[in-house]
Amino acid sequence: MALDRTDFEIIAALQKDARLGNKELSARIGLAPSSCFARVRALTTAGVLTGYHAEVAPRAVGIGLQAFVAVRLTRTSRDAFRALQAHLLALPEVLAVFHVSGIYDIQAHVAVRDVTHLRDLVVDQMATRKEVDRCETSVIFAHQRKPTLPQYVLPAGGSEKPRGRPRKTR
Repeated sequence: MALDRTDFEIIAALQKDARLGNKELSARIGLAPSSCFARVRALTTAGVLTGYHAEVAPRAVGIGLQAFVAVRLTRTSRDAFRALQAHLLALPEVLAVFHVSGIYDIQAHVAVRDVTHLRDLVVDQMATRKEVDRCETSVIFAHQRKPTLPQYVLPAGGSEKPRGRPRKTR
């Protein structure tokens, strides 16, 4: 789907506040409510808008500690990776799983009650798996997330510069 300037305005507004109603969103971008609704539906159908969520204070739900757990597989293979990824994503403590390059194969972002919970999670649910050679844990002291993604493509039919750093070409 080729995105135009209006699509990018919708995306930017919803990234900043996913609770915007159609009426308010359409007023912000200067589009009729029915046209705005149709565009949001098209962006969702095309997989551009993939979901909406609420930010929740971790302490409010009993999370006292977050960490990254780097995992190295015993043998790198698609089957081993898929099996471990499926196992990790089934654990309630695991927020995200990243397939990465380097000496580790996976980085898992986890949220736990405390350091004892973290230790038990790593020892009992990760390090003992047959696919796992080694785990290394890094505690997250502070966490902040930007609500928007950079824009690296031009709107269809537009000549505006994309937002964010341009890619270097050789």
